Amino acid sequence: MNVTRNTLRNKCELIHEEHIVNCPIIPAIDIHTHWGRLLLGEDYESVYDTSEVVSRLKEYGLKAVVNLDGECGEYFDRMIKKTEGFENYIITFGNVDLTRFAERSFDEYVYSSIKRQVSLGMRGLKFWKTLGLSLKDDEGRYLRVDDKRLSIIWQTAAEFNLPVLIHIADPTAFFKPVDFNNERREELQIHPDWSFCGDDFYKFEELMEMQETLIATNPKTTFVVAHCGSYSENLIAVGKMLDRYPNMYVDIAERINELGRQPYSSYDFLNRFKERVLFGTDMIPTDINRYPINYRFLETRDEYFDYSTHLVPPQGNWKIYGLGLEKNVLDYIYLKNALKILHM
Repeated sequence: MNVTRNTLRNKCELIHEEHIVNCPIIPAIDIHTHWGRLLLGEDYESVYDTSEVVSRLKEYGLKAVVNLDGECGEYFDRMIKKTEGFENYIITFGNVDLTRFAERSFDEYVYSSIKRQVSLGMRGLKFWKTLGLSLKDDEGRYLRVDDKRLSIIWQTAAEFNLPVLIHIADPTAFFKPVDFNNERREELQIHPDWSFCGDDFYKFEELMEMQETLIATNPKTTFVVAHCGSYSENLIAVGKMLDRYPNMYVDIAERINELGRQPYSSYDFLNRFKERVLFGTDMIPTDINRYPINYRFLETRDEYFDYSTHLVPPQGNWKIYGLGLEKNVLDYIYLKNALKILHM
């Protein structure tokens, strides 16, 4: 089935109050942004002017942002050069080359690489879903998130007081057949490579078991599990993990679509775990107009509004509700939690 305008909802006739929130109630830190080649391509340096983007972010009330695209080696050096002069505003996370995990000298490589990048300004580590869903070992099996050969990474992160932001699993619908029962079928038809349904891949439940093992076996390491702990469709399960593991945090990047369709559960969750949830958006420098919708979701009680400006809703064909969180909750989500884990 082709995705056309006919897949959109009928025009809504509800009349209710609408609020535009261009700045947060307090200055915010966006813990989840992308400034590099992952989303912008190899020539990302020519795509945006760093100074201009920073100026616009300040207009949106951002105190600082975390750039997750530091990578490692020469790519880290490129990113540091691109953000030079804004080190205290664009806080860069890097990583290590996981393709070297089977090498005998992997432990030595990881330690020396992280030490070097810390000396150049790296403030944390970021690992994407290539771990668990893409990178394979010599026997053709996907490298497990909790593989013991990677323990040196988490131990070194703890030694250098580096938080680890990790993207482990995508929405549960991405692991199910792309048919009319799949609530995310429109976007999966547009992006078939986002589907992880098949015997070749780990099941969603297997990834959640790996996620829990990773956090449980590395209690001295601070983990920020991206996209609401990998399981924004099940806040009960995420809450149980937060209760069990004090070294676990979550961000809300690109998940207001999920949180906003369950406003009562989300309100209770964010209130209860206000000291463990971080504000994030998945912002890229060419698309920074997402902030007012995120602020509107968190700060107002607006009803049944679009979570995106796209013609076809990019993450579920529905609207969302605002939570109207109190300032004492927003203080933590917007700012205090980021200051804590970033040691600012």
